[in-house]
Amino acid sequence: MALKYTLNELLVIVAAREIEDHARVILGVGMPTIAGALAKGLHAPNATLMMESGIIDFLPLVPPNHIADANCCRGYGYSTDLFSTFTMTYRGYVDVCFLGVAQVDRFGNLNTTVVGDYDNPEMRLPGSGGAADFISYAKKTILTMRGGEFVNELDYLTSPGYLTGGDSREASGLFPEGSGPTMLISPKGIFRFDETTKELYLAQIFPGVDVEEIKQEIPWELKVSPTLSEVEPPTREELAFIRYFAPSESLGKATTIELTINEFFRDLQALKN
Repeated sequence: MALKYTLNELLVIVAAREIEDHARVILGVGMPTIAGALAKGLHAPNATLMMESGIIDFLPLVPPNHIADANCCRGYGYSTDLFSTFTMTYRGYVDVCFLGVAQVDRFGNLNTTVVGDYDNPEMRLPGSGGAADFISYAKKTILTMRGGEFVNELDYLTSPGYLTGGDSREASGLFPEGSGPTMLISPKGIFRFDETTKELYLAQIFPGVDVEEIKQEIPWELKVSPTLSEVEPPTREELAFIRYFAPSESLGKATTIELTINEFFRDLQALKN
């Protein structure tokens, strides 16, 4: 029997699967921390999870309320400060970071500052925070887009992806070799970046989504992988972990066949034991 799950759960699980064992990961509040907890709990026990504020090598207990929430941890290796965390990034010690997307272009450049004219905007956004620093220096940047949009031209360049594509990022001399965005997770599928052109392409789709449906949301001719596949659905263990650790992420419209109440609590008990 197939398992019933929500889109929110699937997005978290897809993000968690990108975290490898022994990776050093900077996590923001929300979906990134839940994905980090899931990865460390199930398949990456030796991953080093870090908060922007300087809480290093923490073991998640509950989702944090803010970037310096030490009460969300079962414990942590050590505590430093925000400046030192950013310095670690500049020195190449961060393997993975997560960034949310408001606007993204075909080469992974991001806008999280303003929609519309800067001086007379339609919407003010949070701005850069640590986003520009992390995407500039982390070895792997995972982009997440729940309510953003694909655009031909950003209203404001907040964080640099692959600039104008090709080797333009490395040729600028501003970024370490091998840095930059590696994938984008949207509500309909997973996008990656071509190794040569650095252009975004569709790599996988979520169950029930049609490729043409995705193409309609993208203002350029989207490249599609010749080996396009459907994203592997969540496992019972992955779903049980999220529902135990962050039940709020289980909200939303669900798909496929649902778990019974008895099955649900049995899985949660198995995780606690």
